[in-house]
Amino acid sequence: MNSLVLLIPLSILFLVGAGVALFWAVDHGQFEDTDTPALLPLIDADAPISAGAADDAPDMAQDAKS
Repeated sequence: MNSLVLLIPLSILFLVGAGVALFWAVDHGQFEDTDTPALLPLIDADAPISAGAADDAPDMAQDAKS
């Protein structure tokens, strides 16, 4: 019975803290963009070759023919 005197107020404080954290996250826009984080692993990390660098690179088709 004595443990309930400690556990009930502790659980109420935990619940209030979770509610404050939820409302803080909503207020600061943490749930605004839910689609982008799911797409981040699909984005290719390699940088595309620029037009100037592509002109300097040897032609792979010519190398394959010879």
